[in-house]
Amino acid sequence: MANHSTPTQNEDFTKNAVEAAIRIGLVVLWVGWCFLILRPFVIPIIWGLIIAVAIYPVYGSLRTLLKNSPRVSAILVTVGLLVILVWPAVLLGGILVENAQMVVNHLRNETFKVPPPPHDLETWPLIGEPLANIWNLASVNIQAALAQLEPQIRMLASWLLSMLTGTGLAILQFFVAVVIAGVLLANSTPGYQLAHSIGRRIAGERGEELATLAEATVRSVARGVLGVALIQSLFAGLGFFIAGIPAAGFWAFLCLILGIVQIGVGPIMLPMVIYVFSTHDTLTSALFLIWSIFVSLIDNILKPIFLGRGLDVPMVVIFMGAIGGMLLSGIIGLFIGAVVLTLGYKLFLAWLDVDQSTDKDKTNT
Repeated sequence: MANHSTPTQNEDFTKNAVEAAIRIGLVVLWVGWCFLILRPFVIPIIWGLIIAVAIYPVYGSLRTLLKNSPRVSAILVTVGLLVILVWPAVLLGGILVENAQMVVNHLRNETFKVPPPPHDLETWPLIGEPLANIWNLASVNIQAALAQLEPQIRMLASWLLSMLTGTGLAILQFFVAVVIAGVLLANSTPGYQLAHSIGRRIAGERGEELATLAEATVRSVARGVLGVALIQSLFAGLGFFIAGIPAAGFWAFLCLILGIVQIGVGPIMLPMVIYVFSTHDTLTSALFLIWSIFVSLIDNILKPIFLGRGLDVPMVVIFMGAIGGMLLSGIIGLFIGAVVLTLGYKLFLAWLDVDQSTDKDKTNT
């Protein structure tokens, strides 16, 4: 009897294995197909999740104020985000295009005039003499100066064109992300339940803790990175405005971008200090220098305060995750990297706790 049952069992096993392989293949094919359809929306969806999680405390307060009206609260938050974040970016883009067209028209009509350089420019170390020479030439014959700088101008123009193209696409993606965030906020209760259900499905009893930790990490990075960069750029813009620096808003916007990508405002503040020392009196220049040093160093004070606040995770873990994620995946990696490394850190601690408890049980036995 055993000899006859063995082929039947083998046939059943082969049949079940083939059916399982076909089902798994169909599931993989279906998931891949869905991913290809949703691929253009992956970045806006991720940004929408990040924005929704980061702005949820404001949404919750507004919903309470409006006596539990989720849809109205979500619409108000979405409109507010579009006004605060997207509209200035669109306005700045329009100003940049208008200024570029104005410069091109002046160059074509040969009406663009460059003032003579400051008298003490040649005394600057390293860059003083060549900068003074090209500045003098530009003040006399702008076309000749542009001819000498043609390779650098072409490189700069190519970079500016690619940056403007990328900025336009980023603004469009961010607009879609804000709308997605509004939809997610309007359905925050089912979304909260879904996130915690996924967490329990993946990590069991610790799933809800990890889901809550991921939410808190996103808010912590929003405060510690985006919030600090915003404060720094506002202080820098205030200094530019008081010092009378042309296009103060544009330079403050560049400070915001450099602060978000963790380069810092130094590359903007240093040329501004040189400009102020060249065009203003000694007292104004000294005060602006002190203010610039304060603005450049303030992030070292604010980041330890905001980054990691309210989390049972060392700040260095969140900071390394944010910086490493940004280097790997761009600005969106600030959040993804911080969340992934924080969850990995907590899972590692949980594994150590389980391992230590197992060792204690063996010792007691």
